[in-house]
Amino acid sequence: MAKRIVPSNSSTDDKPGLRINDQIRVPEVRLVGENLEVLSEVAGMEVKGGEVYNTRQVREWATQLQLDMVEISPNAAPPVVRVVDFNKFLYEKKRKEKEIKSKAAKTVIKEIRFGPNTDDHDFEFKVRHAKTFLEENAKVKAYVNFRGRTIVFKDRGELLLLRFLKELEEYGAPEALPKLEGRRMIVMVSPKRKK
Repeated sequence: MAKRIVPSNSSTDDKPGLRINDQIRVPEVRLVGENLEVLSEVAGMEVKGGEVYNTRQVREWATQLQLDMVEISPNAAPPVVRVVDFNKFLYEKKRKEKEIKSKAAKTVIKEIRFGPNTDDHDFEFKVRHAKTFLEENAKVKAYVNFRGRTIVFKDRGELLLLRFLKELEEYGAPEALPKLEGRRMIVMVSPKRKK
C-alpha cells in the first residue's frame, strides 16, 4: 500500500500572500505606521511616516523591538511596509474583513411564476406574496412561463406582467420593462427605499 503524503502545516499557510522580514528583498521601502516614535528612539534619529528607508536598516529596527517588518503594498514603488507584531496584524486584518462582510447588504431574490392564462384569484394571491417579499426588502423576479404552443400568447404575458407592476407600484419599482428571454417573459422589481 502506498504511503499517503500529508502536507505539513508550515507557517507560510497562515500568511495570506504577505511578505515579512527576510522575504522582503528590495533595497528600499516606504515606512508607515503608528509606532514611529518608538522606532525613532531605537534608530537614534527621527523616523517619519511615508519616508523611504533602507530595507536592511528597517529590518534591524524591527528586530530590536522584537516586531516584524510587514509588506502592506507590494506593488507600490518602493513597496510600503509597517513595523508591527505580525500575528496581531493578521488578527486585525481578519477582524476588519469580517466586519466589512457582515455590513455588506445581502440581496435576496424571490421568484413568482405565472402562466399566460393565469386567472384573477391566482394573480391576486401571487401579488399578495410579492408585496410581502418587497416589504421584507427582497427583490422579486416575476416571469410568465410559456410552455409549448402558449408562446403565441406573448401579448397576454406582457399585459399580465404590466398589471403585476401596476399592483406593486407603492411597494417597489421595476428595474426594466418586461422582456422575453427564451420561453420566459421576465421582470425584476426592487423594493422602494424606506424613508
